[in-house]
Amino acid sequence: MKKNKPKYHQIIDAAVIAIAENGYHQTQVSKIARQAGVADGTIYLYFKNKEDILISLFQEKMGSFVEKTGQIMNEKSKASDQLLLLVENHFSFLSEDRHLAVVTQLELRQSNKELRLKINEVLKEYLLLIDRILQGGIDSGEFRSNLNIRLARQMIFGTIDEMITTWVMNDQKYDLAASAPEVADMLLNGFSA
Repeated sequence: MKKNKPKYHQIIDAAVIAIAENGYHQTQVSKIARQAGVADGTIYLYFKNKEDILISLFQEKMGSFVEKTGQIMNEKSKASDQLLLLVENHFSFLSEDRHLAVVTQLELRQSNKELRLKINEVLKEYLLLIDRILQGGIDSGEFRSNLNIRLARQMIFGTIDEMITTWVMNDQKYDLAASAPEVADMLLNGFSA
């Protein structure tokens, strides 16, 4: 399997840096190959084209994040603790890989419709994690029984996403992860006194 080979991950990691620094449309496969320290032809042993690299890097990075976060969430019984963990992990995950933050928040959004549909497939797993938190909170009585899960999910994802995008647009000048408790608190408790 290609995904278990070291060069596959080497190319993925190089693509994150090359795309973040040059932009997706300005990044040629040769730039990714140079960043990875491999011949141009080696890229095509693992990927069909540049679009395939972008989709694969999102699947690898986000897929791994969702899987790890899902496992860690199982250690928390309260939905509010799970939500805080989700926000903290997402903010920390992208704070620790600033190039990936640029790619996920800016470059992926400039892609074509077909590419976005493939990316949405990966996002579905993340959104299911949010649904799991919300349904768990409803089932335990922690959240109100008439909570609109779809709307709540959009609010949670939209808030997290906007916080990260703003951080990226501000050249990552502040500690994103430090804001996680306050973000989770506002999501859970709104603005009430």
